[in-house]
Amino acid sequence: MHEVEVNEAAADDEFQYKFMTQIGDPITGWRLGLKRCFDLSVGLVGTVLSAPIILLFAIIIKLTSDGPIFYKQERVGWMGTSFELIKLRSMYLDAEAKTGAVWARKNDPRITPIGRFMRKTRIDELPQFWHVLKGDMSLVGPRPERPVLTEKFSQQHPDFPKRLRIIPGITGYAQINGGYDITPGEKCQLDNYYIEHFSVWFDIRMLLGTVKVIFTGDGAR
Repeated sequence: MHEVEVNEAAADDEFQYKFMTQIGDPITGWRLGLKRCFDLSVGLVGTVLSAPIILLFAIIIKLTSDGPIFYKQERVGWMGTSFELIKLRSMYLDAEAKTGAVWARKNDPRITPIGRFMRKTRIDELPQFWHVLKGDMSLVGPRPERPVLTEKFSQQHPDFPKRLRIIPGITGYAQINGGYDITPGEKCQLDNYYIEHFSVWFDIRMLLGTVKVIFTGDGAR
């Protein structure tokens, strides 16, 4: 999901968040092992095939706007552990200096022209194949949120932290079925439904649905 690009304050320590006590028990079982094998196989192919595209857009980003090529942001992963998510930068430098942490919106003025195209086609997400190989992310799963937003949504929706029982994904059931305009509550319901019903076949269906979304640009912000 295309969340806003902003660095969290250094004082934001994951252990101060209440959602850490609301996650519940992690998902276990043989299906996770099969899912991991599938992730590694497809993730390796995706990393190789996406490398030329990432290089091309890295050059375009550098030539068209000030700032770094890649964008890193703390996200909440499996069972509340944090990691730095990597994306191709799609927003102007210091886009949230005045607004603080908010979700991206349609026709967001903070997004660069090339960034708008990357978000519509999901090209900005391609570097995340590396996260799949590392094990921080899966191909399919709940999209990882920032700690501050996870805390906020968890206060509003008690089941929101349960999304953390499984490894987050590059794409997810909520993105395919709800797009980027769904509410946090709807996202919570869809993600937890996926967790209860996930399988390799389910993941294949979601990946095929993602290809359709890429070509239609549905829900892009």
